[in-house]
Amino acid sequence: MDFLQVGKIVNTHALQGEVKVISNSDFKEDRFKKGSQLVIDFNGDHIEVTVATHRVHKGADLLKFKHLNSINDVEKFKGCALLVSADELDELDENEFYYFEIIGCQVVTTDDEVIGEISEILETGANDVWVVKRPGQKDALIPYIEDVVKSVDIESKKVTINVLEGLL
Repeated sequence: MDFLQVGKIVNTHALQGEVKVISNSDFKEDRFKKGSQLVIDFNGDHIEVTVATHRVHKGADLLKFKHLNSINDVEKFKGCALLVSADELDELDENEFYYFEIIGCQVVTTDDEVIGEISEILETGANDVWVVKRPGQKDALIPYIEDVVKSVDIESKKVTINVLEGLL
């Protein structure tokens, strides 16, 4: 079975078995909702867990899993990846993508000039911003808007952008 990482357990929180998670998941409100099935990658073993509660605290996601009710039950999971089965991915609408499909794509201009590679996605209120690592230069911030992103080819991991004035 294939798994995708949706976050990392970075710490425990309080004494009741909550864990602090840094999410790298799109649609985290669905991914971490009560009843969601996740997998903890614990030293290569896959431990299935069910989300009992989810809340946001100081920019981090706090999760509590069913049947893990104390800090002693979850402390060993610090540093472990949180996974989801690839079978649980929903079909997306046109021009919607999962983070894992976008991260790692090469970015080129409409003139086929290589800009760099997408390393992360920032969620903003208006639209997502794609962070592009550029060799020997500062990262470029590319807004995912129609005027800028002209095509996304997931198969070849290539994104074509229109370079507006002041973008790079």
